Amino acid sequence: MIIGLAYDILRTEEKLLIDAAKRLGHSVKPIFVPKRIEWLNNTYNEEFRELGFVLERCVSHYRALSSAVILEGRGVPVVNPYRVIRDCGDKLVTTTILASKGIPVPKTVVVYNRDKAIEAARELGYPVVVKPILGSWGRFIARATNEDDLLDILDFRESMNSPHFKIHYIQQYIEKPDRDIRAFYVWGRVPVAIYRYSKRWKTNTALGGKAVKADLSEEQIELVIKSAEAVGGGVLGVDLMETKNGENLVGELNAVIEFRNTVQVTGYDLAGDVVKSTVEVFKK
Repeated sequence: MIIGLAYDILRTEEKLLIDAAKRLGHSVKPIFVPKRIEWLNNTYNEEFRELGFVLERCVSHYRALSSAVILEGRGVPVVNPYRVIRDCGDKLVTTTILASKGIPVPKTVVVYNRDKAIEAARELGYPVVVKPILGSWGRFIARATNEDDLLDILDFRESMNSPHFKIHYIQQYIEKPDRDIRAFYVWGRVPVAIYRYSKRWKTNTALGGKAVKADLSEEQIELVIKSAEAVGGGVLGVDLMETKNGENLVGELNAVIEFRNTVQVTGYDLAGDVVKSTVEVFKK
């Protein structure tokens, strides 16, 4: 099979996926998105005719979203499809979908001005966490331990030009056991997961969190599968938080997974699994 790989930065993950595809006997067609010119009235493109599917790997959310839309519009299957990328990329959308399916998420409120933000935070109870609805790697996420902290955070957000910072997504702060969980969903299975340990309240590995192999309970595996399938399935990263009373909550979903740290600490060939499983899906 000829597999397309849409990307904007060639990271370790993309190299692992290319190597895995070739090792499994497939050809890879790189699609470097930043250099492309896309005519939207051209709904058929000979360039993509022979592709079995495209792995969407753009780091930029909007490049991933737009290139997936264009490829799908030309009849090319994309993993993950633009609807999954859209729904996972916006925290407000993700949380709304999960909550509507009865999947446990932290108590969350959305407001549109500072007065209502203060009112909502008082009802939630401090500390609270304020997140941008778009973004990754823990950037621009802030914790307010009291009302003065929250006012400082709101002043900063309200001064920013990006309109999505005027939508205040406020969540209860979860007391975690110095870790959270990043689990990987691949076409109905949860083949591997890691704990992300940190003494900081943010456990992202991009911010220094330490990755350690995780063994999930049946309850956690079931929760990962339900969460991934709620947004359309495919190949996803699902973040879980364990509360002190033993409850598992779903934090975020990731449609363009990063997994180099997972491979390093578990030895699991996730790239090979993704390629092999996706080929099997599109051969049916």
